[in-house]
Amino acid sequence: MANMFRQCPDSGLYFHRDAEALMKAHAVLAVVFLLLGGVGGLLIALTRAPTVHLLSAENFYMVLTFHGTAVLLFWIIFFEIAVLYFASSTLLRVRPATPSIGWLGFLLMLGGAIMTTVAIFAGNSSVMFTSYVPMQASPYFYLGLILFAVGALLGCFIFLGTLVIAKEEKTYEGSIPLVTFGAVTAAIIAIFTIATGAIILIPTFMWSMGWISHIDPAMYRVLWWGMGHSSQQINVSAHVAVWYAIAAIVFGAKPMSEKVSRGAFLLYILFLQLASAHHLLADPGISSNWKVFNTSYAMYLAVLASMIHGLTVPGSIEVAQRKKGFNNGLFEWLTKAPWGNPVFSGMFLSLIIFGFIGGITGVVMGTEQINLIIHNTIFVPAHFHATVAVGTTLAFMAITYFLIPVLFRRKLVMPGLAKWQPYIFSAGMMMLIMFLLGAGTLGVPRRHWDVNFADAVLKYEFAGTAITLLGLAAVGAVLAAVGGALYCVIAVFSLVFGEKLDPHAGLLQSFGVPLSQAAYTVDRPSTLGLSAVETHGHGEVSAPGTFALALVFLLSFVVYFFINAKYLASVWPMG
Repeated sequence: MANMFRQCPDSGLYFHRDAEALMKAHAVLAVVFLLLGGVGGLLIALTRAPTVHLLSAENFYMVLTFHGTAVLLFWIIFFEIAVLYFASSTLLRVRPATPSIGWLGFLLMLGGAIMTTVAIFAGNSSVMFTSYVPMQASPYFYLGLILFAVGALLGCFIFLGTLVIAKEEKTYEGSIPLVTFGAVTAAIIAIFTIATGAIILIPTFMWSMGWISHIDPAMYRVLWWGMGHSSQQINVSAHVAVWYAIAAIVFGAKPMSEKVSRGAFLLYILFLQLASAHHLLADPGISSNWKVFNTSYAMYLAVLASMIHGLTVPGSIEVAQRKKGFNNGLFEWLTKAPWGNPVFSGMFLSLIIFGFIGGITGVVMGTEQINLIIHNTIFVPAHFHATVAVGTTLAFMAITYFLIPVLFRRKLVMPGLAKWQPYIFSAGMMMLIMFLLGAGTLGVPRRHWDVNFADAVLKYEFAGTAITLLGLAAVGAVLAAVGGALYCVIAVFSLVFGEKLDPHAGLLQSFGVPLSQAAYTVDRPSTLGLSAVETHGHGEVSAPGTFALALVFLLSFVVYFFINAKYLASVWPMG
């Protein structure tokens, strides 16, 4: 049998010919949908700003539907399947299980994404990302999502099958690497999520076809959020795994305690999906006991997991930096970090914004009493833009800058712009998020074309402050769109015009076609150990700078929680 592996001379990582092609195809399609969905997001922001009000009502809801599906499903899940192939085949140095079925899964995902997109822009499926019944979309809208989900499910099963092959062929010793363990967490949550989606989307498809007469709206919401919110927990697990990978790649860092980090991933599996409760706290038909449990005990354990990762990832970087001699004061390890490297800066900004903004607002929003004053306001999309649009997206952008030379074997073009791209994107997103949080606190509704209710019989006007905040959020959206566009341009131009780091890296090879057979010179790689991201183990626990940052986080959380409790007290005055 011909050799099927090549070793990257820069990173020491081994890539199997079939897995490499699948990774490339999924990653490229992910970037395409990020670009399209990002344009939709910009149009939405410019419409929500009352002074611009760009789109008509009909087009607004159509674009809003596309934006949600393109960036929350297509962009992220395409990229996550690429991460699963990387975390299994590459990090375990093993052939992928059933690559032909992998291509079937890819085609199902692509066909489903195209079908849903066409249904949306046909104008009869403007049901938004949540697609709540009794609103009804075209049958092709639901069928496209089902096909996409089946394709993603095949990718998850191939990932698990690849782990079995690695175990049988003994390509590693001891435990699987932590990054692969995080990917296992994402795959397990994905299987649960897709199964839940099938339970509700298949009957809804049948309803749209006229085969069944009724879907209960209350039941739909409960089951849909088992998919809708849990799909974002796949993202959390995946981007945390990417954080660990980048810490190892850039610094050779090991987690402060592998057992604790693995335990935190386990907490995700057990409790993180229950965070969907915050969307259902105002729903009738759900017991108070269920609501109280999910907004207290279950939420605390899910939050504990994220706080562990938020401590051990920068902590591992601090330990690695201090070993290199950056020991002055609390933060020399951080100030001397390679902030001009977009792989690091993107990852660290992702961690900070996800933790400080996404994490704190998520806990506040998940508190049953406080939830009632911000439920279904524009505060909610502000929160998930912090968790997904920055936390996940920026982490995936960061790892892309590593993968372009290592996986695609092309040199990065416009490296000067690449250094600034994470900062531009983060600055724009921070503006968008913070101003939307403010507008949501003032009661501005989400999913609404005209917050001024110009055509309503009963008029209502928000305070000028709220209107100003929406306008400033639109400015942030423009800046974020510039940052997102830079990422897409740098990525695509690098694949097309970047200097070849391998003579076999032609144009078609940048989009999924394998390199020529001559590039693959290894039959069976050696056991793991050359690359820090492949190994396992733990470092020291002495990280005073990280613990100081943790105290800042705790103080920020207490202050913000108190402010929101104060708002609640003003809604329900007691005397």
